[in-house]
Amino acid sequence: MLPCNTTRQKGIASVQLQTIQPHQWISYASTAVVVGIVLFFRIRRMRKVRPLRLERLWLFPVIYAALAVTLYVSHPPHGFGWLYCTLALLVGAALGWQRGKMMRIHIDPETHALNQSQSPAAILFIVALIAIRMVARAVMAKNGGGGFDALLLTDILLAFALGLFTLQRLEMYLRARRMLEEARAAR
Repeated sequence: MLPCNTTRQKGIASVQLQTIQPHQWISYASTAVVVGIVLFFRIRRMRKVRPLRLERLWLFPVIYAALAVTLYVSHPPHGFGWLYCTLALLVGAALGWQRGKMMRIHIDPETHALNQSQSPAAILFIVALIAIRMVARAVMAKNGGGGFDALLLTDILLAFALGLFTLQRLEMYLRARRMLEEARAAR
């Protein structure tokens, strides 16, 4: 049964059926397939231990921050947009710190080589973020965009990602450095 709205005009009742457009289902299905494929390969790679180079953890956040600054300078948010971007940065930072704590860091007791592997919780965390994004997108589409500016939404997501990436790597750096100092002191 399809949901319907009933309206009355001059004593005549009319029923308007709301249908789900076929392209929406295709969009949802294609997103689910892409996420499923990415998850398959990520979970397979999760078992592999990769070297963790402390001296390189800062590179990606700095490059991303330079990109964000360039975009904010060329098209700055207006009015409350700065507040929304600041809040997104703070939320992204808090979630990035939590995601960083979920990453497994191993240290070889003899060589003091640092290695990392992803936690299943870190992968599920990303899946939850994708699900939240899809729900928000569906709600905005249902409400006709809600009068929300696409550039402002991009600015907000840019700030969120900057906080997420930066604090994830900062947490990993601090924890790995502490672990390395403890291992060297125990030797």
